[in-house]
Amino acid sequence: MNIALLPKIELHLHLDCGLSYEVVSAIDPSINKEAYDNDFIAPAKCYNLADFLTRAVKGFALMQTKEQLTLVVHDLFKQLKASNVIYAEIRFAPLQHLEQGLSPYEVVAITEAATAAAVKATGVEARLILCTLRHFSAAQSMQTVQLVQQFANTYVAGFDIAADEAGFPIDNHIAAFQYAKANNIPCTAHAGEAKGTESVWETLQYFGPTRIGHGVRSIEDPALVKHLHDNQIHLEICPSCNVQTNMYDTYAQHPIDQLYKAGVSLNINTDAPTIVNTTLNKEYQQLQQVFGWGIKEFYQCNLYAVKAAFIPSALQQKLLQRLALAYQQPL
Repeated sequence: MNIALLPKIELHLHLDCGLSYEVVSAIDPSINKEAYDNDFIAPAKCYNLADFLTRAVKGFALMQTKEQLTLVVHDLFKQLKASNVIYAEIRFAPLQHLEQGLSPYEVVAITEAATAAAVKATGVEARLILCTLRHFSAAQSMQTVQLVQQFANTYVAGFDIAADEAGFPIDNHIAAFQYAKANNIPCTAHAGEAKGTESVWETLQYFGPTRIGHGVRSIEDPALVKHLHDNQIHLEICPSCNVQTNMYDTYAQHPIDQLYKAGVSLNINTDAPTIVNTTLNKEYQQLQQVFGWGIKEFYQCNLYAVKAAFIPSALQQKLLQRLALAYQQPL
């Protein structure tokens, strides 16, 4: 099995956490490789998620103009192509890119146009997910979800909440998710990462997403695992990132294999490829080495991902056919 040749679906990928040294040095030539390695890539073990997230600031600081945003989008697509990703959902928080005078609408318009151009140039299909952040106000969350609605029928496809779930409650964001539901906006939400099962339960109750970003701590509650399975709630799992943020001591302790064997819909993602210093090819190699995963598991996870993706049925069918052909499995 040649992992590099396997087509892959990635649903959990942060735009501002995926800047290569090539694009960083192009935007700011004063940043040398040593500074990039120290400031943009986290150590193998962080204290926690909050410690890990301090590196994200470095990324969005370099994404404040039309030229910078466009460069970063095209750079990320080059990385996706290198791991043979055939479909990706790329997320970012538009309100973090206003420091040099862009409006939130302009940030989304620029990123959406760059995504459309990159799809055409690389052949990698993709959609964008707009994020509110846990520390944002209710007004900022509502502004973000309304941007998703304004860009309906473009490459903008959904709404998410990210950042430090342990440090901030959900209260400010309930109205935005209710707005999303009322306007048929697809939603995912980070939960079960920095906090335990109670975070997943409250996220499902108050936000009603069809997917959970991470969600791996669901394994701590058999009733929650059953609920995820029975209701086809998809988990966007990022194993190396979870080990790096000190959720688990080692990769072997990660519950992805247990969740998979429990029949939970899930897929494999990098989350923040720069901060984690990983690629999707590396994630697949780790799963093969540590848990003995092979064609069957990788194919099933990619099927789950396509079925959970925020895409029209025609694109879904196209991706399913590509996967079936490559993995030599029946649909």
